[in-house]
Amino acid sequence: MEPATLTLAGILMLALITVEAGGAFLIRVTTGGHPTNGLQKSWYRAGHAHAAVLLVLALAVLPYTDSADLPSWALWLARSGIPTAAILMPAGFFLGVLGRDPAKPNRASLLIPVGAVILTAGLLAAGIGSIAAGRG
Repeated sequence: MEPATLTLAGILMLALITVEAGGAFLIRVTTGGHPTNGLQKSWYRAGHAHAAVLLVLALAVLPYTDSADLPSWALWLARSGIPTAAILMPAGFFLGVLGRDPAKPNRASLLIPVGAVILTAGLLAAGIGSIAAGRG
């Protein structure tokens, strides 16, 4: 594996520790230790799940980027798209329902579709690059 890939993999593994902390927070939420409304509870769960799944997905895709046949900008997108989405989407879920008793999500929830677009771009770049490397 390339040194840059190993470095990013290490960062992603350490980032999973924040997901553990989020799990502890969710336990407090679901047991009544942190008062929330139904919207907050469901969005916190979605944010936690997206963080975990996207970080693990980033770790799974990362080794394939070393062999991808892509121009440098697309290789950068293949390596960083999924980890970026793993930050933006959960942030949108958590920050989108901050407050004492929100009735609807706030503007921070726009991070969710932005993250989804970046996730799609990263997956496209990694997938196309892997196919090209496999055929070449």
